[in-house]
Amino acid sequence: MRMRAAFFLCLLVLVTGSALADDTAPHPFDVHDLLAMDRVGDPQVSPDGDWVAYTVSTPDVEANRSRSDLWLSSVDGKTTKRLTSNPAGDFNARWCLNGTLFFLSTRSGSSQIWNIDPKGGEARQITDLALDISNLEVVPDLRGFLFTMEVYPGLGVEGTVARDKEKADEPATGLIYDELMFRHWDTWEDGKRSHIFYLKREDAKGGQPVDLMPDLDADVPTQPWGGMEEVAVSPDASEVIFTALVKPGSEPAWSTDYDLYAVPVDGSGEMRCLTEANEAWDTEPVFTPDGKTLCYLAMDRPGFEADRFHIELMDWATGASRRIDFVYDGLDLTPHGLKFSSNGKTVYASASYLGQRSIFKLDVKSGQVTLLKKMGRNGRLNLLNGRILYAHQDLNMPTELFTMKANGQDIRQITDFNGEKLAQTLMGAPEQITFQGWNDETVYAYIVKPYDWTEEKAAAGQKWPVTFLVHGGPQGSFGNDFHYRWNPQTYVGAGFATIAVDFHGSTGYGQEFTDAISGHWGDRPLEDLEKGLAAALRTYGWMDSDRIVAAGASYGGYMINWMHGQEFSRNFKAFVNHDGNLDERMAYYDTEELWFPEWEHGGTPWDNPEGYSKHNPVDYVQNWHVPTLVVHGGRDYRVVDTQGFSTFTALRRQGIPARLLYYPDENHWVLKPQNSIQWHNEVMAWLKRWTE
Repeated sequence: MRMRAAFFLCLLVLVTGSALADDTAPHPFDVHDLLAMDRVGDPQVSPDGDWVAYTVSTPDVEANRSRSDLWLSSVDGKTTKRLTSNPAGDFNARWCLNGTLFFLSTRSGSSQIWNIDPKGGEARQITDLALDISNLEVVPDLRGFLFTMEVYPGLGVEGTVARDKEKADEPATGLIYDELMFRHWDTWEDGKRSHIFYLKREDAKGGQPVDLMPDLDADVPTQPWGGMEEVAVSPDASEVIFTALVKPGSEPAWSTDYDLYAVPVDGSGEMRCLTEANEAWDTEPVFTPDGKTLCYLAMDRPGFEADRFHIELMDWATGASRRIDFVYDGLDLTPHGLKFSSNGKTVYASASYLGQRSIFKLDVKSGQVTLLKKMGRNGRLNLLNGRILYAHQDLNMPTELFTMKANGQDIRQITDFNGEKLAQTLMGAPEQITFQGWNDETVYAYIVKPYDWTEEKAAAGQKWPVTFLVHGGPQGSFGNDFHYRWNPQTYVGAGFATIAVDFHGSTGYGQEFTDAISGHWGDRPLEDLEKGLAAALRTYGWMDSDRIVAAGASYGGYMINWMHGQEFSRNFKAFVNHDGNLDERMAYYDTEELWFPEWEHGGTPWDNPEGYSKHNPVDYVQNWHVPTLVVHGGRDYRVVDTQGFSTFTALRRQGIPARLLYYPDENHWVLKPQNSIQWHNEVMAWLKRWTE
């Protein structure tokens, strides 16, 4: 009996130990790992340069939303602590000169300004305004705050509240419009605009903020992508400078003439345009440390949102301007997030470069650009004493904060929110390759190997299926970054290798490379995709050429539809088309930002019908044959849902296996955690169904 008991005890230990080992063993990366990642953002260095405050956001799957809190780390990385843990959202932290932090929080029921001492103590509410506050900035020279609120032009805060009540009491629900854009990105226009306000510190309790653009029918920041990088304060603190698109009637729908404006901070006087001579985009104003020069970014070509930005240096006293082109390795790049050294002689910035978002420095006098950090996606620069703090991510890790010397050496990681989580996953190793694409020019692509790939398995003849990813934009990139919607590692975790080609039209390879796609949506990129797939299959013999699937969104969805009608489609077992156009002609009449199709297709459909029929997928649906999953969001007003419905109709009417996944509550992206889980489950199941 003792021997039998001992035997079963040993067996229990072995079984239990095996179960524990299985529970802790790394597993293939999937959507649940993606959603478990803490998302670090908005780093802000303290006035003494010793600390950095930032927001950490984590999707709350059960609540089907994201929650955010404030954290603090010493810039040497030795100390990290959580500042807030309220169930409401805490975000947008900004330092005061006395070392305390102001931030925005929804814990009072609306988004208001709060204050907390990082050394200890409870947060306390500073404002209690009738409208939600966004985009907070603390401006010491103004002894107060800049922020934005949504108001009806000319009505102010109280008038906006009254008008909202009137509209809520109206029994009729019809919306009436006289001009474009009647809807934008994912929102129907309601007459409100995001205006910038100034509030004195002593007026925070009970005082009324000053609307710096009270009657202006324009948004600050610009919608939907702009932030407070589009706002600056003059050296004498008498004026606020901001970016806005100020055009009459329907013209904002087809104009990219964003200008810089200056307004008195007390709300008096006239608004003046600083960049009226340039009819293209002007943005991201920042003053040099001596206050003598306004630096900003400017495009050259009106009507083109993907033109490169160069740097303009405007003498603040005279208005005279000097241009600096941001050129490195013979490529004209677009810098963002400009930061001046204390002596004003050097500018630090990030820019897309060969599949990366790299960090550079620019000598202001000579215009010479020097590469400091190449690999990964880097940004949100903050300057310390002799060092640079920045946010970094890549194909194998989400965003964390790092510092390095101003010469690019001695890189140190100061946050590690996701290291332990990543250690529990199996991820694929990324490799970047080049090949000769359209016009025999060099094209870059990223390959991510299967999570279980080994040289031994490959040598033994094992083959892995491949997902061919097509990026959107089309002026975009599938580069070295950790994507939360189209992450190659989720496909790798499902058993695939991935290929992502930065075809002609992609950013980070010089403006000539980006320009090559305009008017050529269906030929030059398709040639790159064909040659890129062939190059990957030649290079990686373990890729199974008989089990290839493809997926893309936005322009990538258009390309799925386009190549479906071409001979190239014979390479694929299945497609996923997310928010892609089927008919470019009709898409013009459906979308909201008309400057985009007008530039890309050479005018309007009535002025240049050939531009819209040249590479139009709807004219080739008779050639379709590949099983396709169609995904679309009901609140996508950039690529409207009828394009997805039409794609699904064309597939099923021809008897082609297809499935429609429709999200009434999502826009161009899938953002809600539960929807993201469903999206990934459906996509992976569809791709695996046709490759197993």
